[in-house]
Amino acid sequence: MNADIIALVALVSIALFVVGLKRLSRIRTARSGNALIAGGMLLAVVLTLVEQGRIDWRWILGGLAVGSAVGILIVVRAQATQMPEIVARFNGFGGAASALVALSLFWGVVIEPVSADTAFAALGATAALTAVLSVIIGAVTMSGSVLAELKLRGTLDGSPRIPVRTLLMGLAVLTALGAGLVAIGSVDETVAMLAVIGLVIASILVGVILVVPIGGADMPVVISLLNSFSGLAAAAAGFALSNPLLIIAGTVVGAAGLILTQIMCVAMNRSLLNVMIGGFGGAVEADTSDYVSITSSDAEEAAMVLEIAESVVIVPGYGLAQARAQTAAYDVAKALQQLGVNVRFAIHPVAGRMPGHMNVVLAEAEVPYEMLFEMDQINQDLPQTDVVIVVGANDVVNPAANTQPNSPIAGMPILDVAGARRVFVIKRSLSPGYAGIKNELFDMDNTTMLFGDAKKILDELAAELQKAAKR
Repeated sequence: MNADIIALVALVSIALFVVGLKRLSRIRTARSGNALIAGGMLLAVVLTLVEQGRIDWRWILGGLAVGSAVGILIVVRAQATQMPEIVARFNGFGGAASALVALSLFWGVVIEPVSADTAFAALGATAALTAVLSVIIGAVTMSGSVLAELKLRGTLDGSPRIPVRTLLMGLAVLTALGAGLVAIGSVDETVAMLAVIGLVIASILVGVILVVPIGGADMPVVISLLNSFSGLAAAAAGFALSNPLLIIAGTVVGAAGLILTQIMCVAMNRSLLNVMIGGFGGAVEADTSDYVSITSSDAEEAAMVLEIAESVVIVPGYGLAQARAQTAAYDVAKALQQLGVNVRFAIHPVAGRMPGHMNVVLAEAEVPYEMLFEMDQINQDLPQTDVVIVVGANDVVNPAANTQPNSPIAGMPILDVAGARRVFVIKRSLSPGYAGIKNELFDMDNTTMLFGDAKKILDELAAELQKAAKR
């Protein structure tokens, strides 16, 4: 392909990435931003394959068709509540793809040709070393992402401690690096092949040791970190292939993943190191006998309070997503609007399983963007709010973050719903959130618990409010 055409297509692909990422920063433009990034990635993939000249165009088309079919099938079958698991799966695919690219490069210069050259000599120092890094990071991303998805799904429970975890992690990393150096430095094909196998196995173990001890509550942070790893693996593969476009695309993904990881750590007031140590929350259970002044009611009585309210804020949590109650929540909001009530949704950054997850869940119910407010936008209005309805949220509304210096969530930014005139909490029971601690909000004088399935209660609330609107 002509060098000028290659440069032009690469420039267009990079521009699509940049503009797409910018549009992802706003809810209203996020969908088009995602489409632009997908287009940029398609151009990057095709350009890379054509430029390398290693694969016939029929294989390229076939690969694109198969990959597109798999991706479409996964996404079409997925529900909005499963987006974090899907992101984890795609991270794993990305890491595996980068590792396979590096392995195929090694195969092409060491195993397949009849030559006495080592991979180090055939590829050059930079390409050989970055190929090893691509395999390591890619394999870690793949195995870690598989475990992350299993934990999010609940297939793999708990956060078991691994004895001498740091030592095992160090040994696995050193083994992977050592095997990689042997693979690129050996002139014996058999030795090189065995070293590559050892490299892959050790790298997979690194991912397992990294993720297994981390609890399900912290999986969103892990997914964001692994997303960054998948980008770094692609960038390393780009260096190995001397492909600037792949380097740029991988670096952009890597940087975006690190930024998202930092956002989530800040939202939980925890360091990345603290998350990686693991064991947060886990099987710890709050003693429900600690609650001394719980007030409960039903949908009919709650509707009577909501009818005379002037302002209502709905706080969705992951419990809403689990109950598939987003449409019912919007039905309540619409019924309140018919009564002349100002209704808004307050979104905490980690209310779902990752930043933006709750926005996606509510968008599935066609909740208008104008009704969604982030924590920093709405916190100042909560003390003047008549009623707050908390649906399936726990730690993100727990006043202990502000009142208990020794609490596991101390200092975590929360939605200050306790300051509202009246708070209704829709929850199945008094069970704790991921932090495993008592929620002081449940015991407050202005809080009323509505125990039961979130969708059922919201449906009942909507029906009562619709009756009131017709009167």
